[in-house]
Amino acid sequence: MSRSDFHHEHAERAHAEAVRLLAQREALGGRWLAWVATELYRLSPAEYVAMVRRELERLAAQSSV
Repeated sequence: MSRSDFHHEHAERAHAEAVRLLAQREALGGRWLAWVATELYRLSPAEYVAMVRRELERLAAQSSV
């Protein structure tokens, strides 16, 4: 499977995962970063984790505007 195919196949799921992670930011406060790191560590494969991380960064940037 090509990188592009992988991205298209998993983009929606990665977005949903990032939304789930970001939704916990306020509730967890200062523990959120450690919690997110643990949640990302549980995911696989690495390519998918990178997609979730990028989407999380994008969403976090949007929410701070």
